[in-house]
Amino acid sequence: MARRRRGIPVDGVLLLDKAQGVSSNHALQQVRRLYEAQKAGHTGTLDPMATGLLPICFGEATKFSAYLLDADKTYRTRVRLGETTDTGDAEGTLIERHPVPALVEHDIEAVLERFRGDIEQIPPMYSALKHQGRPLYELAREGKQVERAVRRVKVYDMRLLSFEADGFELEVRCSKGTYIRTLAEDIGRALGCSAHITSLRRLRSGPFDAEAMHDFEALEQMDGASRQARLLPIDAMLPHVPSLEVAAIESRRLLHGQRARVETGTLVADETARLYHDGAFLGLVSVTRPGEVAPRRLRNTASPVRE
Repeated sequence: MARRRRGIPVDGVLLLDKAQGVSSNHALQQVRRLYEAQKAGHTGTLDPMATGLLPICFGEATKFSAYLLDADKTYRTRVRLGETTDTGDAEGTLIERHPVPALVEHDIEAVLERFRGDIEQIPPMYSALKHQGRPLYELAREGKQVERAVRRVKVYDMRLLSFEADGFELEVRCSKGTYIRTLAEDIGRALGCSAHITSLRRLRSGPFDAEAMHDFEALEQMDGASRQARLLPIDAMLPHVPSLEVAAIESRRLLHGQRARVETGTLVADETARLYHDGAFLGLVSVTRPGEVAPRRLRNTASPVRE
């Protein structure tokens, strides 16, 4: 007998303002219980120290969460110069202290310029990456170090917001997989001293920005209808994907896993498109050839649809 799921079916995306001091998974479970949702997942871990935008996908939205995991992100961070911690942030243990040279804004800008564009990073030991099935942070807590492959990431933009004698504040727009802690440490070394971050806040993830966030305490105070109204439709995650509107007969073929002849316009083979019928988002299809599409990732249309 199939195991009965706890909770109720809820579909949509919540833009949560994660509080400091809680893990992303703890924040996810808090919100899932608040909505009494059967299924939920987040779209990119924020460290416990970090705050800000953590999109939570409910129900059918989890099928499309990879598009946010792969999305570019924007962060604001404060960097403290002259000190190295074992975690790269203020929650770690101080392991080195170096004198900070007298710096002017031009000195910092000159170094920041070297870290814009394509850069290479070595992921930190205190990260969720895995080695032989174990998270690196677990190994780090045991005092172990393992070799990590260099990864290539991209810093699209990095702005110096303010600076003082012992540190500065940055806003960074970067590709997925960029470690802001590592970026700060590398910048600190390039400035002739060490560094770690003392705050980190995510301001943007893919198409979503911080203005539409809700913190957990505010959600707790709402009634159920108000809370539901804070959910965004699933296709809000996919504004960059072209769309196709199809008739009922084609939508039924696709929802049954079959290819369908539709007007694909300027879309080319292998391109992905959002599928709609009567304005309702049904999922994603792939163009197989001009005038034909095949299912790629579809919603369970038996679930309640918010749109």
